Amino acid sequence: MSTDTTATTGTSRRDAVVEQLFLGAIGALETLHVYIGDRLGLYAALAGTPDATPNELANTTGIAERYAREWLEQQAVSGLLDVVHDEGDPSTRRYRLPTEVAEVMTDADSLNYLAPLAPLVASLGQTVPAVLEAFRTGSGVPYAEYGEDLRNGIARLNRPMFLHQLATQWIPALPDIQERLQASDPPARVAELGCGSGWASIALARAYPAARVDGIDLDEASIVQARRNAEHAQLGDRIHFDCRDASDPALAGRYDLVMLFETLHDMANPVAVLRAAGAMLAPGGAVLIGDEKAAETFTAPGDELERFTYGFSALHCLPAALTEPDSVATGTVIRPDTVRRFAQQGGFRAVTVLSIEHDFWRFYRLDP
Repeated sequence: MSTDTTATTGTSRRDAVVEQLFLGAIGALETLHVYIGDRLGLYAALAGTPDATPNELANTTGIAERYAREWLEQQAVSGLLDVVHDEGDPSTRRYRLPTEVAEVMTDADSLNYLAPLAPLVASLGQTVPAVLEAFRTGSGVPYAEYGEDLRNGIARLNRPMFLHQLATQWIPALPDIQERLQASDPPARVAELGCGSGWASIALARAYPAARVDGIDLDEASIVQARRNAEHAQLGDRIHFDCRDASDPALAGRYDLVMLFETLHDMANPVAVLRAAGAMLAPGGAVLIGDEKAAETFTAPGDELERFTYGFSALHCLPAALTEPDSVATGTVIRPDTVRRFAQQGGFRAVTVLSIEHDFWRFYRLDP
């Protein structure tokens, strides 16, 4: 390769990195504006009216008019809002939230509901000082330090998948377990480990009225929220949420299905958790895992999903896991071979990657 060609190649790569960082900064700034719109109810207010001026939005949501105007202009410039009337006066300009954008920002039941990504990003940004210290010392950052934005953001982001896909796609991939869940004499027993705010347990209880579900998590704030969610769903009589350790001997042999969704990679000792999950199973029971759809092997550069997963890993999942002693420190990027190794070490004889189409997760069935 000639010197001129080498210089051109180097310049092209430099320019590509400059563009990548600049566009990334724009994306981060726009995501933080989505966070503001989500937290202050600005999208919800716009979704409830044909269009609005800055003053009308300010009056409806209780924010200052000058900030309302700046936010509306930013949203229009970024392509999220439409300008429907403009005579050159910023105070009388009218803005509309398109139906398609409203679904993404305000429809909490839609599989396209991605507004909760914004509080996740905001939470990570707020926790960076603690993460910097963890980088220096090799220590961790407790899950609780990431706050309500992260906890609720994850719950809101995953909720539509649980409500729409768990009983229609995921459970049917385990036909023997589905048959057991449909039986009523005796009722099937299900446990969800790392249940968070409880939406998977709630979705399963709704779909299988005879089943009894126990949600288990070590985060007290999550359990409190899960109990509220179950009561609001009027399922409090069939779902029990508890802050306890899955290795409790009282849980042994009780369950036809044990579920772990997007939580195995966060666990400091996943082998011990899976061993406990296996001990919880009744004869004929199985474990269902849904976790990150990481690539089979490390590849650089990676695709968008791999970039997203790695981006999240060092800022949250790895630091949270490293708060516990002797953590295996899996990180968000959990590959199929890693799940198989954990399962085999946890005493399972069979690990099956299920044929479930999903953009973000891969699903595994574990049989003891």
